[in-house]
Amino acid sequence: MHASPRRDLLRGQFNLTWALFEYHLERLEPEDFLREPPALCWTLHPTGDGHWTPDWADTEPDPVPVPTIAWLSWHIGWWWGVTLDHALGRPAREHTDVHWPGPGEPAVTWLRDHRTQWLAVLDAHTETTLDAPAAFPWQDDPTRTAADTAAWVNAELMKNAAEIGQLRLLHHAGPRPA
Repeated sequence: MHASPRRDLLRGQFNLTWALFEYHLERLEPEDFLREPPALCWTLHPTGDGHWTPDWADTEPDPVPVPTIAWLSWHIGWWWGVTLDHALGRPAREHTDVHWPGPGEPAVTWLRDHRTQWLAVLDAHTETTLDAPAAFPWQDDPTRTAADTAAWVNAELMKNAAEIGQLRLLHHAGPRPA
């Protein structure tokens, strides 16, 4: 592996984001995943054939529903999986083709597997490959590079990890004293 200061910066940023996420992942209980916050929320629903289907809208509703941890963990698996598809030259999946494995350890293991795959992608980058054009997630911007995609993964993961962490904290804080 050749030295790459930008790759090392992106990997360091990713490792920090992952460490913050891992704090919550190792504390999640299976019942945390499907606990619904307020009435207006997005979650996942069992389909009867062993799969789960996410609530979805092609255009973001207003107001935006509050997602459950289940929905957020599926969302991470979807965007990260499709990012991996692009990075590894695989056909990109539609959101309906990304199957959430279920609450608790199955979802945590699935997310950790995405991390392992992503680290392999990051570690394969050099300064030259970080400058290579990357169409995802910016389909119409030819100026975006693999470095932009890696930075986007870090930012998106940090946002989703914070959302999961906040929901987990709220679930375990208990009701407000009278």
